[in-house]
Amino acid sequence: MRIETRKVLDKSFSALGVISIGLMIAFLVLILGPIVWKGSQAFIFSGTIEHRKLMFDHWDRGDKTQLNAELDVVEKVRKPVFEIFEAYELEVKGMPRKERGKRKKELKALKKLVEELVGPFPGERQPVLFRQRYGQTRWDRVQVKLDKILLKESWDYSDPDKGGIKVFKPRSEGFERTRMAELFSYIESNVEQMMRPKWTFYYQFITDSSLDSHIFGGIWPEFLGTLYLSIGAMIFAVPMGIFAAIYFCEYAKQGVVISFLRICISTLAGVPSIVFGLFGLAFFINTIQVSDSKSVLAGSLTLSLLVLPTIIRASEEAIQAVPSSYKEAALALGAGRWWTIVTIILPAALPGILTGIVICLGRAAGETAPIIFTAAVSVGKALKLDEVFTQPTPALPWNIYNLCTEHEAVDEIRHVQFGMVLALIMLVLVLNVGAIIIRAKVSKNLKV
Repeated sequence: MRIETRKVLDKSFSALGVISIGLMIAFLVLILGPIVWKGSQAFIFSGTIEHRKLMFDHWDRGDKTQLNAELDVVEKVRKPVFEIFEAYELEVKGMPRKERGKRKKELKALKKLVEELVGPFPGERQPVLFRQRYGQTRWDRVQVKLDKILLKESWDYSDPDKGGIKVFKPRSEGFERTRMAELFSYIESNVEQMMRPKWTFYYQFITDSSLDSHIFGGIWPEFLGTLYLSIGAMIFAVPMGIFAAIYFCEYAKQGVVISFLRICISTLAGVPSIVFGLFGLAFFINTIQVSDSKSVLAGSLTLSLLVLPTIIRASEEAIQAVPSSYKEAALALGAGRWWTIVTIILPAALPGILTGIVICLGRAAGETAPIIFTAAVSVGKALKLDEVFTQPTPALPWNIYNLCTEHEAVDEIRHVQFGMVLALIMLVLVLNVGAIIIRAKVSKNLKV
C-alpha cells in the first residue's frame, strides 16, 4: 500500500473515531440532560410556606418561631379570601331556589380549587388525606393551580369542520355583580404573599419516606430496596458464576454435554427478563417457598439467575486470558490444581471478573420485570436488614413505572418521577464506580 494512501486511511479512521465519540457524547447529553435537569427539581425548588409547615409538622425541621411568624403573616393575607367565601355563601342563600342550586355547585368547585392551593379553610374538620391537609408545597404547582382558579376550561363547537376546540374563559365572568368577583383579582395580586415561596434544597428527598403515595416526602424505601436487591443478587450470582467458570475452564472435559451446557448458558443470556420473573414466582415462592409471598430474598435470587450467564461468560474469558505459563509454573513447583486456581489463576483473572460484575450490578439495579412478581410493591416502609428474608420492598425501577403510568395524581408528581430516575442513575453510577475502584486497586497490586 502506498504511503499516501495509508496516511489518508489513517486520518479517515481517526476522523471516524472522533465523530463516533462526539455522537456518543451528544447522545448521552440528549438523554441524560432532561433527566438531570428535571430530576434535580426534586431536590432544588421554590418551596412555599406549606412545604415548610409540612417539614416541621412531620419531621420537626425548621425554626418554630420563624415558622409561626410566617404563618401569622400568611393568615392575615389569606383572611380576605375566606371572608369573601363567607359573604358569597350568604348571598347564595338569598337567591331564588333555581339559581341557588347552580351557584352552590359553582361555589363547591371553586372552593375545592382554592383549598388545593392554600389548604383547608379555618374552622373546618381536618381532612384524612395528607394531600388535603396542606396546600401546594411547590411554587411551580402554585402557578398551575392559580391558572385553574382564574380560568375555566370549556369547549367551543361553533365550527363543525374543526370539531370541539378547547377554550379558556375567565372564571370571574360567572360571578359578576357578586361579592365573589373580588376573589380572582385579589388572589392573582397576592398569591406570592399567600404562599411565600423560597428556594429550598431538599436533600432529604433521598432519606425521607413518602407521604400519601409520594405526594409529599422522599424515596428512601425505594432507594434502600433497590440497594438490597442489587447487592443480594451479586451475593448469590458471583460465587455461582465464578465456580461455574472454573469448572468449565479447568475441570470439564470438552464434549457434547459441556457444549450443550454452554449453549444453555448463552440461551439464558438472551431470555426476556419477564420470563425470569415468572420463573422466580413459580420456583422460589410457590415451589421451594423461600418466603410466604414476595420478599427481597426471592427477588435477589431471581435477579441472580438473570445476571448469572453474563458473570459466567465474563469469568471464563478472564480465566482463559491468564497466560498458561502461570499455571505450568505453579504445577511444576508442586502446587495442586485447586491451590493453583485459588492462588495464581483467580487473582490474575480478578480484574476481568470484576468487569463482568460491574456490568451485571448495573443491570440488576435497573431491572423491573423480574421483581414485579417476586419482590416489589408500590407502597411500603423501609426494611430492616433482618426483614429482607420475609418482606417485599418498594424499588426504584418498579416505582418509576408505577408512578408514571398508574398513579392517580401523575401530573402532580412529575418531579418525583424524574427524581427517582436520577437517583437510580446515581445509585448505579456509585456502585459501578466503587467496583471499578476495587478493580483498579486489584490490578495495581497484581502488577506490584
